[in-house]
Amino acid sequence: MSENLRRALAAARLQAVDVAAALAVDPKTVHRWMKGRIPYPRHRWAVADLLQVDEAELWPEIASSRSISDDVQAVYPHRWAVPHSVWRRLFAGAEKRIDVLTYSGLFLVEDAGMLRLFAARARAGVRVRILLGDPDSPEVAARGASEGIGPDVMAARIRNALALYRQLRGIEGVEIRRHRTVLYNSIYRADDDLLVNIHAYGTPAAQAPVIHVRATENGDTAAVYLTSLERVWATAELAESRT
Repeated sequence: MSENLRRALAAARLQAVDVAAALAVDPKTVHRWMKGRIPYPRHRWAVADLLQVDEAELWPEIASSRSISDDVQAVYPHRWAVPHSVWRRLFAGAEKRIDVLTYSGLFLVEDAGMLRLFAARARAGVRVRILLGDPDSPEVAARGASEGIGPDVMAARIRNALALYRQLRGIEGVEIRRHRTVLYNSIYRADDDLLVNIHAYGTPAAQAPVIHVRATENGDTAAVYLTSLERVWATAELAESRT
């Protein structure tokens, strides 16, 4: 019996049929999970996201296998497969700094709750740095072309993101910049934890893999991405300078 799953469902006031409907699976499948069968990763992530808990809380037996190494904590096959709860816990746990390096990251900023979270962390003393692509840059145009959506669509996404992030302007500790770099990876950082969206030519970012990396004494994987982030930040310009 999966007592953890049963308790989580009870706490969320959900039945097996509710989970089945939300995940588009047979209710019998959910009952098998409740009897102890461990779901496939995509279903684990979906259930965890639905219940707003970490998958390891529902299935503790997988916790030992989630960490691939000291610094690489987890690998998700696609950005869309990263549960919403993982994004929220990442940023909610920040005590010193939050960094977002992407071209638009519109999926993140369209979440009003995430904007409120960024604002709350900034007011709590966390430094929040947002790095978005310059919508007028050739690098952004090239990215739009490679994804097959065209430069105008990619630029429009960035402008939408910039407009939404304006809600954070004026909050001490928040800084928004535009960059004109070739973006090999999007980096979402909270203190020592990073979610790195690894881009692939011709593949939309949402379809590309994400790795969860943690800065540790014995690992240098995170250092590679943190160095990249700082180099982009150093060459970027304030978003307000041309708005």
